[in-house]
Amino acid sequence: MESGTKHRFHEFFAGSGLVSCGLSDSFRSVWANDVNERKARVYRANFDPQVLHVGDIADVKGSKLPAASLSWASFPCQDLSLAGNIEGIYSERSGLVWQWLRVLDEQGDAAPRVICLENVSGLVSAHNGEDYRHLHQALVNRGYAVGAVLINASHFVPQSRPRVFVIGTKGPIPSCLSADGPIWAHTTTLQRVASTIDGFVWWNLPKPERRTQNIDDVVERQVPFDKDEVAALIPANHLRKLETSGREYATGYRRTRHGKQVLEIRCDGVAGCLRTPAGGSSRQYLVHQDERGVHARLLTTREVARLMGAPDNFELPGTYNDGYFAMGDAVAVPVAKFLSDRLLTQLVEAAYAV
Repeated sequence: MESGTKHRFHEFFAGSGLVSCGLSDSFRSVWANDVNERKARVYRANFDPQVLHVGDIADVKGSKLPAASLSWASFPCQDLSLAGNIEGIYSERSGLVWQWLRVLDEQGDAAPRVICLENVSGLVSAHNGEDYRHLHQALVNRGYAVGAVLINASHFVPQSRPRVFVIGTKGPIPSCLSADGPIWAHTTTLQRVASTIDGFVWWNLPKPERRTQNIDDVVERQVPFDKDEVAALIPANHLRKLETSGREYATGYRRTRHGKQVLEIRCDGVAGCLRTPAGGSSRQYLVHQDERGVHARLLTTREVARLMGAPDNFELPGTYNDGYFAMGDAVAVPVAKFLSDRLLTQLVEAAYAV
């Protein structure tokens, strides 16, 4: 598909633009918004800078947006995350999704007929599913047929990153895109919430092929290990796990257990879920085992980008923290591509068929 014939989409809470990267085979962003200048520098370095509008979503006027067929919104997760305070979807940060809905309303009949929202799994588990039910009903009230799936990026990249994707359409749904009931992308928690919602759409997606890449494949091997004092924090039982795994590399986060700092590692070839580097325990370490012992260092920004599925030519301007921040608060590229290829493109084409 030539760039001129790609479907147009709006990119809310665009961050560093990894969604645009993932959707690029079939979609092009014609308008993007984010409030964070650090992420905006990364976006501008990789995409058309004129597309991005930096500022508060509360100041966005839907009537001023260019025409588009898809609206994507990766709204803030802090108030829905198990790592946060779980204040819910009406709180200050995660509640910005209602501003997105306001913008959608202001577009009137020109509003995109297909929508996709992304957030952490807490969207369906917090408050016994009430947060999700409120959002779902708000979309239904606006004429969308809606369902949700939960996809872990670990199907595609060596990082555990489960995320919920809420997808809606105002157009016909091709029979191959919906199922009669849950599939692999509907967890028990999601099924429980869906069972309380009339008309929930069970989106049908083929299960991804088995991932072949592991943590070893993203490592920049020329980077020295300079945090042996952190490696010394690995508990004895975790060291035994590393030794018996036979793996050269593992990843870990610092934790406080019983008043003591430890480095808890996982040795299954998959990194833990990346976070934004807000504090000392939010940066993930790479652990290396060789004949001289066990060593540690922080993941590099390029390793973090690879764990998000970003290509190696994806530019990460700024400091280490800037790059880590841009990647740790984003959508994994191959997950966005998978949804585009297997669901969103077909829904848009059906919704806008002449």
